[in-house]
Amino acid sequence: MRLGIAETLGALNAALGPGGPVWFKETRARHLRVRDFLAPRRALQARFGDDQVPERVVHAIVGLQGPGVAPVLSCAPTPAGLALQLRRSAVFERVLGAVAAYAAPTVPAALGPRVVLHCPALRGSPCALRLSQLRAVLVADHLARVLHAHRVSVRLVPAVRDPHMPTFLQQLRVDWPAASERAATEALRSRALAELTPARNTEALPPGALGRVCLKELVDERGRTTGYDPNLDSCLGRTRSLAGPESSRAPHSPPASALCVLFAVTEDLLAVLAELQQAVQNWAEDSSLGLAAAPDAGADSCMVVHVVSCEEEFQQQKLDLLWWKLDDQAPLRQKHLVCGPVKVAGAPGTLTAPEYYEFRHAQVCKASALKHGRDLAQDPAWMEIFRVLPVATIKFEMLSTAPQSQLLLALADSSISTKGTKSGTFVMYNCARLATLFESYKCSMERGLYPTFPPVSNLDFSLLHDEHPSPPQGEWLLLFNSVLPFPDLLSQTAALPCTAPGLHITARTEMVCKFLVQLSMDFSSYYNRVHILGEPRPHLFGQMFARLQLLRAVREVLHTGLAMLGLPPLSHI
Repeated sequence: MRLGIAETLGALNAALGPGGPVWFKETRARHLRVRDFLAPRRALQARFGDDQVPERVVHAIVGLQGPGVAPVLSCAPTPAGLALQLRRSAVFERVLGAVAAYAAPTVPAALGPRVVLHCPALRGSPCALRLSQLRAVLVADHLARVLHAHRVSVRLVPAVRDPHMPTFLQQLRVDWPAASERAATEALRSRALAELTPARNTEALPPGALGRVCLKELVDERGRTTGYDPNLDSCLGRTRSLAGPESSRAPHSPPASALCVLFAVTEDLLAVLAELQQAVQNWAEDSSLGLAAAPDAGADSCMVVHVVSCEEEFQQQKLDLLWWKLDDQAPLRQKHLVCGPVKVAGAPGTLTAPEYYEFRHAQVCKASALKHGRDLAQDPAWMEIFRVLPVATIKFEMLSTAPQSQLLLALADSSISTKGTKSGTFVMYNCARLATLFESYKCSMERGLYPTFPPVSNLDFSLLHDEHPSPPQGEWLLLFNSVLPFPDLLSQTAALPCTAPGLHITARTEMVCKFLVQLSMDFSSYYNRVHILGEPRPHLFGQMFARLQLLRAVREVLHTGLAMLGLPPLSHI
């Protein structure tokens, strides 16, 4: 079983006896010189009073063992609290001897609920896609990839119908299905006609509307207790298609004595509901993953997550209620993942998603021409790079902030510089540096300068002993902060609070981007300080191979993280 940060923290907290969690993992280089975990002094005083931690407890911590628990070297009181250091050579050996296990997501023991990811922004055309909607699309795509990686059965809705949208999504490396045929709406249409509220003589139906449906009962029953907008009470008028501009609240609200929340039902709305209904009812086996629905799969075992921009949420709330009104089998768990607004510094608010992509693409081409002294845009060897880098820039910009928060974009050229440590370009640059390093080793080996890579079981990881030098070289930092915690990070990204009360749901889709940026910063610092491929002298080969195995693990983690974003690794920039 692979070692785990969560398992180790769980065992450490259990060793202190009953009470809440106390221990935390260190991440900063200056702290990692002397300890790996810390139980703060104040937390220990709250647990044990002014007395010191009992000696028997300290002895128990030093002798900790168990599935996934990292081996402990020492545990001692310090002014900061109880400091613990792991047996680092043993951890290096365990982790680097099983790299594939740490570069892959944890497969859950049991299947979780099926998830329908619904992104209404994809019902329109690319030229109408605003940046806030693009953010919702990228969040939905990233979430789908992480859930798939954890073998969660996911259906993506809607299947795109606009003829230009598949090409644009392909440019963005967003994996989303295209429509083959429209879902049947007959059953929903019949139910809607039966539920229609007749219009009064003085009240004309909006163009294209079949009639109005009263939603007050559902607003009272579910809306007020789960977070639905209270202004739904005064919504009266035609609901536009989700692909078009968001419907605004009616300028003239009905009187307080109105008995119904009236909702105009159109054929377009019924088509939207029919596609959602079909995704829930006809859950087919996912042949790409070999996943099948559970034997008792039904609406109750399914969760629908509507990934919407903040402007679209009010519209989606009305659609939720209509689905419950017209379909007795509609899932009880409908959740809204609302993406905050996107503001662009120094640019008009009308910038569309295609314009944003073209802007970043032009910046990448210009920056490469300045760096290399010539225009490489038409060079076949660089065309793939110029397709990937703008997308990497966009995805890291859009996904590095928690989706619920407002996002401020800066369109300056620094966003696509390999020297800026926060950008997707910086991450891809370090991915290319790793590729170049291993290609250099391969070429040198073929020339006879270095021997072939020995079996991992023959490597001496005690040669990775940089934990005490000042400044540290960063080998333990890379392993402890990047390779070892990576599976836990992916699990946290895929964890959706399915049973949480209320309408809204949170997702930690910013974690992977932030992790990859920090990993790239740590690797870049290490790579700039340490000469990995040293002189071809036999007495230096042991340390060189140990370091190469560590960087092989870093490379695999980086590639897996990029795959969660739909980005391929690059060999050069």
